Amino acid sequence: MTTDDPIWFRLPPAPSQVPARPPEPPAAAVDLVIDGRPVAVPEGQTILDACRGLGIHVPTLCQLDTLTPVNACRICVVEMEGARTLVPACSRRVEAGMQIRSRSTRVDRARRMVLELLASSVDLSTAPGLDAMMATYGATPERHGPRAATVAQPPLIDNALYMRDYSKCILCYKCVEACGTDAQHTFAIAVAGRGFDAHVATEWQVALPESACVYCGNCIGVCPTGALMPQHEYDMRQAGTWAPERQEATDTTCPYCGVGCTLTVHTQDDRIVKVTSPIESEVTHGSLCVKGRFGFEYANGGRPSTDDQPAAAEP
Repeated sequence: MTTDDPIWFRLPPAPSQVPARPPEPPAAAVDLVIDGRPVAVPEGQTILDACRGLGIHVPTLCQLDTLTPVNACRICVVEMEGARTLVPACSRRVEAGMQIRSRSTRVDRARRMVLELLASSVDLSTAPGLDAMMATYGATPERHGPRAATVAQPPLIDNALYMRDYSKCILCYKCVEACGTDAQHTFAIAVAGRGFDAHVATEWQVALPESACVYCGNCIGVCPTGALMPQHEYDMRQAGTWAPERQEATDTTCPYCGVGCTLTVHTQDDRIVKVTSPIESEVTHGSLCVKGRFGFEYANGGRPSTDDQPAAAEP
């Protein structure tokens, strides 16, 4: 056989023969001022990154480090000198000479208004941290007249793995981004409608089992309000047996394949009740497949029970 033979192919060079890739040059530093403190941050960072580097807390709802910013919630807005409007810290890149105020009367008023509007039309009862955030900005939502249409709609339960309660949806787009190009590339859901009719939906509003959904549950992992929830967690909440204060979280490795995804196993009363994945994991970045997220019932000897009673206190 010769190199002229049409089926001839060359093996790739051995690793020792591959030239080393030159190191990436360090990013240029950008000088700006945040809350009166001069700071130099790498070019390309966002204002949110710069604030976090200084230990300044900027609240977020629709932002996640692994997702493309969509500027949907506007809770992270900050004041920039010379700008006509408040700017979203999650997506605005730093520029030399910026003068940023993370807290001001104008910023606090804008954040308070966003929180009040959300809480006036959406059920935030299962949104972790929202009560503290509303107290920080003095948000006091009021509801007048009939219940908002968003809150009045019932939960959608059309499969055995997870439920959708759009009365808790704030249209943060996180689930859409996680289902799309940022993680799963399934594109089973999108935002349909406009204005007050905007809502997350499957294609042609079909039931989830008839859609392109692969039940990875990555949409659940990024949802900030509990609008998307594992079915057994929802069942336990309805039965009054869901008790986060009695739960423990343990990191382990998924046993289903050789990828080595990191699982965070949540247990309550010696039973697995939920599986998540840490966003800091270099393997998963918070994402899992259907087996890793939902395939733990065998460890409990069957589907997790929803009628477990709180453990009696020891004498």
